[in-house]
Amino acid sequence: MGKTNDSTLTEFVLVGLSAYPKLQTVFFVLVLWMYLMILLGNGILISVILYDPHLHTPMYLFLCNLSFLDICYTSSSVPLILDSFLTVRKRVSFAGCMVQMFLSFAMGATECVLLGMMALDRYVAICYPLRYPVIMSKGAYVPMVVGSWVAGIVDSVVQTSLAMQLPFCAKNVINHFVCEILAILKLSCADISINIISMAGSNLIVLVIPLLVISISYIFIVAAILRIPSTEGKHKAFSTCSAHLTVVIIFYGTIFFMYAKPKSKSSVGTDNQDIIEGLISLFYGVMTPVLNPLIYSLRNKDVKAAVKNMLGRKNCSDGI
Repeated sequence: MGKTNDSTLTEFVLVGLSAYPKLQTVFFVLVLWMYLMILLGNGILISVILYDPHLHTPMYLFLCNLSFLDICYTSSSVPLILDSFLTVRKRVSFAGCMVQMFLSFAMGATECVLLGMMALDRYVAICYPLRYPVIMSKGAYVPMVVGSWVAGIVDSVVQTSLAMQLPFCAKNVINHFVCEILAILKLSCADISINIISMAGSNLIVLVIPLLVISISYIFIVAAILRIPSTEGKHKAFSTCSAHLTVVIIFYGTIFFMYAKPKSKSSVGTDNQDIIEGLISLFYGVMTPVLNPLIYSLRNKDVKAAVKNMLGRKNCSDGI
């Protein structure tokens, strides 16, 4: 089943939590609630940034793109996850699986690069505050945003194209909630060394290099903050970076736990290990986008003021 006469794979089967029907109901409600919160929280953040002229700065342009990325990322996978909770064995066409994998990979890779660009923006703001408007001009921050998107999309095109060329023989059952690239590679009956090498290069470009940029930027940021004489000045300077740093820790922490930890070579409990990895991936896919707007709004006085201003004007216009 799922094969044509020429043995070409036509569909994948997502197992998910089919062995745990009671958990499926709980996770369906939980993930649906989180997805609605993602759409609401990030949608409000985007609307506020676009609505308030005071927020039309490089920092908030990056934040607007981050929120849009979170909406796109979750929308590429969460509907499929929710559907898999409602069926025992969710069937997905080969083309549909590749499209979902491409979109998820592209959004995730773009977010990694974008977080690195945001660290550079905070570095300039803290270390060169007087020159910030000149250095982070429109001619600088727009290419940084566009470059993040291009890097993520190109990376995803390469990885997805290589995965599509693999033969899968009789294996089409994915022990996962979505068409995740590592879960797809496990099903191939051919040598995947090229894919592994390509993934290693991808991790270097979109994971390691941005993380190095973030780390080096924050070394200089911390050094600059420590040189500020007043405690109030130190607190104010750090508060402009704390939200971004919190998001980076959550985002990269989950990714490295998911992709960089050693895999067990034992065949015993492999399915359970796949389910655990799938749950971690699910956490990464929904928790970070849920937390991002909360972190940035709760820690940012400008955003909170803009939200109150927008709601206040709306109430006034409704009352007229």
